Amino acid sequence: MNYSETIEYLYQSLPMFSRTGPKNFKPDLKKTLDLCEHLGNPEKKFKSIHIAGTNGKGSVSNMLAAIFQEHGYKTGLYTSPHLRDFRERIRINGKMIPKKSVVGFVRRMSKVTEVLKPSFFELTFAMAMDYFASEQIDIAIVETGLGGRLDSTNIILPELSVITNIGMDHTDVLGDTLAKIAFEKAGIIKKNIPVVIGEYLPETKPVFVKKADEQNAPVFFAQECFTIASPTGKNFLETFNEKTGNHSSYTLDLKGSYQEKNLATVLQSVAVIRNQFGLDDKIVKKALSHVVKSTGFRGRWEIIHRRPSVVLDVAHNADGIRYLVQQAASGGYHQLHIVMGMVKDKDVTSVLKLMPTKANYYFTNAHISRAMPVKDFGMLAKSFELRGTAFRDVNDAIAAALQKAASDDLILVCGSVFVVGEVGVKAIRKRSGIH
Repeated sequence: MNYSETIEYLYQSLPMFSRTGPKNFKPDLKKTLDLCEHLGNPEKKFKSIHIAGTNGKGSVSNMLAAIFQEHGYKTGLYTSPHLRDFRERIRINGKMIPKKSVVGFVRRMSKVTEVLKPSFFELTFAMAMDYFASEQIDIAIVETGLGGRLDSTNIILPELSVITNIGMDHTDVLGDTLAKIAFEKAGIIKKNIPVVIGEYLPETKPVFVKKADEQNAPVFFAQECFTIASPTGKNFLETFNEKTGNHSSYTLDLKGSYQEKNLATVLQSVAVIRNQFGLDDKIVKKALSHVVKSTGFRGRWEIIHRRPSVVLDVAHNADGIRYLVQQAASGGYHQLHIVMGMVKDKDVTSVLKLMPTKANYYFTNAHISRAMPVKDFGMLAKSFELRGTAFRDVNDAIAAALQKAASDDLILVCGSVFVVGEVGVKAIRKRSGIH
């Protein structure tokens, strides 16, 4: 198989949660362990940091990867899902895994795959570990796919575990209360390995404390240590360390007010492992100023067009949308246009309750089986007094919004990773002159 045929095989032949939903979630680690054992346990050949959470884990993962890269470490980054190219999931120092490596791995593992019948995520994670080991990286930043306790990534023994926050998402798999979801995420806490908790709630803190005590794992709560403010309302952030009394400031290239909370999580993580890895504050600041350039991170308040502004954001659950709406409200635009689609197994109602009624809506759906059909989504949105036009393709929706919007308006594309992933960014950027 060539690369295109290999990717098609991965998508069509292996069970894939992200496209078909909970029916393909595998609640155990056995197949992942078997795959990695066949490969000689590559996950044990380099150091790692493990990151879970409902929202923010992608931003935190990329920030930490940029920090290690800036310090000269050969840094692997494993994240999911991807937006436009499968290879986004597996990077070293910001560069995606080569196509030939993907093809070679799938070919080499074909007989094992036939016997074990792993899921898409299980095989992809094994591919990442094998590639990182073969390239002799120094450290990998590994983001969980779903939950933590039974997530395929949970076979690693990291130097640090990080849990960004807990929100109501994937309730059909992780549980229908914050405490149950926290229990699943807390499953990444390992014996004697420090853990950083980015945010906690009254329902979730006891869960983290109990698990950390059971594992004799030192636990650090970022929100108790760092206070972060944005005095200019932009990407210049001032921090205050409650423990040391130190003030500092950071300029982030990752946009969005929600990055304040992610920054606190990152700074707490840096504080915990500073001595172990020789992390320097000046280098940390420099790294955080160009995360996108270092790692290729996309889809978080990503501006792809100006006058009018077109912003892509993968927010897709109630907590993520809440922060996104707040960010949009502070933008100083004249009129708001929202291009939106969701997948049907999300809590769509909770999200639509948060959406502003004074906006022009362009409803759409991604071209996957999990997507809520645009007709159904538009009808449900109408019950929340959100009115607009339906489009079967996100690019048609954006084109309509661009035609209607004034130069000082904001067009926000959100609601689904898959909707954002189908945006023809190059064509829109070419039109705007953004590169």
